[in-house]
Amino acid sequence: MNNRARRQPMRSDALMLLLLALTFIVIPGRRSAAAEAPLAVKVMVVSMFQLEAAPWLKTLKMTREIRVPGLSSDYPLVRCTADAVCQMTTGMGHSNAAASIMAVAFSGLFDLRKTYFIVAGIAGIDPARGTIGSAAWARYAVDVGIAHEIDSRDLPPGWTDGYFGVLTSGPDQKPKFDYRTELFQLNEALLQRALALSRGVALEDSDDVRAYRKHYDASPANQPPQVIQCDTLTSDTWWAGPHLGEHARRWTGVLTDGKGVYCTSQEEDNATLNALTRASESQLVDLQRVAIVRTASDFDRPYPNQSTVDSLHAQLGLAGAIRISTDNLVPVALPLIQAITLHWAQWQDGVPAS
Repeated sequence: MNNRARRQPMRSDALMLLLLALTFIVIPGRRSAAAEAPLAVKVMVVSMFQLEAAPWLKTLKMTREIRVPGLSSDYPLVRCTADAVCQMTTGMGHSNAAASIMAVAFSGLFDLRKTYFIVAGIAGIDPARGTIGSAAWARYAVDVGIAHEIDSRDLPPGWTDGYFGVLTSGPDQKPKFDYRTELFQLNEALLQRALALSRGVALEDSDDVRAYRKHYDASPANQPPQVIQCDTLTSDTWWAGPHLGEHARRWTGVLTDGKGVYCTSQEEDNATLNALTRASESQLVDLQRVAIVRTASDFDRPYPNQSTVDSLHAQLGLAGAIRISTDNLVPVALPLIQAITLHWAQWQDGVPAS
C-alpha cells in the first residue's frame, strides 16, 4: 500500500473529529441542537422596577431562575413558576423597557408564541378619573413625547400649550404616525375579560392617602380606590401640573380620534409594545395577548389652591401611596393570570368567549 492510501483514513478521522467539535459549539444568541427546549410560557408579568416586582415575587411560587443575556444588570433574571407563569423586570424608561423586552423575546430561551403578557406597573393619575391606589386597565397606549414643543413663553395667540404633532401646524391636528409607536390599541376581548375578572377585588388603602384625598373636592379623587378602565400616556419626562394635565387629555383625544380617555401617566408602555411588535413580526409573540394595568401612586396635578411644586413635595411624603399602588398590582392582575393558567385548554388558542 502506498503512502497516499495509508493517509486517507487519517483525513477521514480528522474530518469526523472536526464535525463533532462543531456540533458542540454554541454561537452567541443561538442554541445548540442538544440545548434544552425553550420554556413555553403561559403568562409573562412585566414589571419595570424592584418595588413593582416585589409583590409578585412574594405571591408567586417561583421555582426557576433563567439568566437572559441582554437584560439589565440590575434585573438579569426571568423567574418562573412550575405552571409556566414568569416575571421579568425591564428597568425604568423607554430605552430599558424596549431593550429588555427584545432581549427576552429574541433570546431563544422561551417559547412566547402563546404567552399572555401582563404589563403591571404604577403611574400618575388624573384626579378626574381615579385616585391613589386605583387600578386602570388600558385600551390605548399613547406616546406624548413624540411632538413639537414651543416654549410656553413664546405661545402663539389662542394656544393653551406649546405642544403639537410632528409636521403639523397646530395643537389640534392629528399627525401622521411616521414613528409607528405613537399609538397602540390593545385587544378589546382581553381587556374586557381582565375588567370582568378584577372589577370587584378588594384594594389596599392607607390612612395617609385617605387624609390627602380629602383635599380634592370631587369624586373619584376623594373616594377609595377601585378598578377602572381608562387609557395610559407614555413619556420619559416626569411631568406634573394642571396645564400639562390638560395637554395629556387633549393629546389622547387627538391621537385616538376622541375614543381614548387619558387617566394614567408612565414611562414605558409604548416602548414595551413596540418591542413586542418587532417580536410579533418575527412570529415570536402574539400582540393580541397583551394587557396593561397601571395602579396610581400619585395625582398628576394639585388639589384646589395648592401649587404644583407643593403637590409634588406633599405626595413624595405619602409613604402609603407607593405601598398601596405596588401591592394592588397583584389582586387586580392575579385573577386574569389564574383564569389563563387554570383553564389553559380554553386560553391557549386565544381569548375565549366569556
